[in-house]
Amino acid sequence: MLKKVTTSIQAILLVIFLTTVYPTLSQAQSANISDGMSPLLAAKYIHSVIEANRTIYSELIVERLGATIGLPATENWEKEKALPLPAQFLLKTAEDSNAKGIGMHYRLISLWPINKKNGPQSSFETKGLEHNLQNPTEPFSQLISVNGKPFFRAIFPDKAVSKSCVQCHNKHLQSPKRDFKLGDIMGGIIIDLPVEKTASANNSPLIAPEVVADYIHSIIESNRTVYSETIVDRLHKMKIAYASENWWEDNTLLLPAQFLLDASDLIAQKNVALDFKLISLWPINPQNGSANEFERNGLQYVLQHQTRPYFKKTTLSRKKFFEAIYPDYAVTPACVECHNQHPKSPKKDFKLGDVMGGISLFFTIK
Repeated sequence: MLKKVTTSIQAILLVIFLTTVYPTLSQAQSANISDGMSPLLAAKYIHSVIEANRTIYSELIVERLGATIGLPATENWEKEKALPLPAQFLLKTAEDSNAKGIGMHYRLISLWPINKKNGPQSSFETKGLEHNLQNPTEPFSQLISVNGKPFFRAIFPDKAVSKSCVQCHNKHLQSPKRDFKLGDIMGGIIIDLPVEKTASANNSPLIAPEVVADYIHSIIESNRTVYSETIVDRLHKMKIAYASENWWEDNTLLLPAQFLLDASDLIAQKNVALDFKLISLWPINPQNGSANEFERNGLQYVLQHQTRPYFKKTTLSRKKFFEAIYPDYAVTPACVECHNQHPKSPKKDFKLGDVMGGISLFFTIK
């Protein structure tokens, strides 16, 4: 299992006392956009979450269970009682996040798509994919206009992260390219973010951190929901695999909470100035309890206001930070059963849809 790495940002945030707390999104909407962050930094945070979730799914679900219990990942996974391929998992989570209508969109594209609808749709996308082949560590980005509104568009290199990705494309009859290797650039992840012009001297576009937090949380929530419903609940009902707290030893699925936490662990290991975690007023593991007054207040707040986050901005040594607590719901029977039946659980009467705790999210603004 991936091990948690404590970041310097997390340590700083836990000892900061000079903060401004904004408990509702309506207040966030009136925030001064000059306190916003660059769209490129926002896109990098968003991409890191997308990439981490897909990597966890590829390595800890697809490859591990394929090797240990012979559970396949196939293109026709719904009919064949199999797992979705990593690309299909990403596309499904993108559909879920994009459908929320929060402004941000992302999708998977390639110069060699098996499905033609996943090919480039403009000269910008073609140029970006070609750029990624030559520059595999940096995104290709540009300010664009969509229906008269300004957007920031970035295309991040998409690498072959698992054997299943390589095998699918190299063997598929409709694949235009059949010589991929692990680590090769197979395409790109395109991210669109609406932006606002500022009153600064250079009129640079910025995005309010409250909005960026909503984008990041949307991806976290969509990945966990798709994993819970499409993988955990579906395979459990079909008696193919189940989720276990001791998933490694039992050769089975991670619990939805463990899937989320392992994605966070992976981001922390890459020293991205972003982190998220699960916290609760009733944690099974005491380490997942509230660590400070802000987290305690945030957990109480999301219990009372179950559709709103609780957040704050902080300035320290000329650096700006943002932290938020979003409500964490019981999204699958596996969540409810684990907490209600676990001998160390302080609360054993959860129901589907209940707020079980919070998703704590924090990152550097500037």
